[in-house]
Amino acid sequence: MNLNEFEQTIKKLFGEKLLEEHNDYGFTNTSNHEIRKIGYATNLSLETVEQAIQQGVDLIVTHHDAWDFLYGLREACVNKMQGNNISHFWIHAPLDFVEFGTCTSLMNTLEIDTITKYSSYNDKEGDLPGIGEYSHSINFNLMTEKMRFKLDEPVRAWKNNDKEVKRIGVLTGAGHSSSIIQKAVEEGYDTYVTGEATLYTIQYAEFAGINLLVGSHTYTEIFGVKTLAKKIVELNPDVVVSELKETHFELNH
Repeated sequence: MNLNEFEQTIKKLFGEKLLEEHNDYGFTNTSNHEIRKIGYATNLSLETVEQAIQQGVDLIVTHHDAWDFLYGLREACVNKMQGNNISHFWIHAPLDFVEFGTCTSLMNTLEIDTITKYSSYNDKEGDLPGIGEYSHSINFNLMTEKMRFKLDEPVRAWKNNDKEVKRIGVLTGAGHSSSIIQKAVEEGYDTYVTGEATLYTIQYAEFAGINLLVGSHTYTEIFGVKTLAKKIVELNPDVVVSELKETHFELNH
């Protein structure tokens, strides 16, 4: 597969309408045009680039580009990729809002039985959480342990009501806004799952009486990138993929 064929694959998977509506994706570097091996991760960082070098990756695919406020990181990553003939593609908002994306993939990972809505965005209401439901309610502590096991990290948990877990709102990554939690409360969900929390997230969830489960930004979203990687291979069976493992270091304060 070459880079042009890769771009056509992305258009096929996401559809041109979604890509136009959420023009939040692209190439950071295009050193290597022949793609035999893809490495995927949530973030572009020196850590993921170094792993790509070690694994002989031709193209890194991530959810996030290097953030502008991590001053100098993008330039350092590009220099390292150019020196090792590695290209990089990132896809942010479209992967959050596509049917198979970050939210849906996390709900599937948590073995939620029915997904009634995946995460979305509109100009009036902003980010809207995905919605799922278990066929049979489960104990909150068991739900917490399930999420810790699946994400392989110390998920933080606040039990703010006496209900069993059944109806869940999910927004991966930076879903810490109280306005997002309010939407989940208004729709009658007993538990909210996200990838970041602030003081205000915790206080509002307690006040509103909705359980709160918070993993890391990186590991609530990695499953969506993994799903994307698998779909790329389904359309391009000559390509292999591997995960570029990232350090669990987020504090989520």
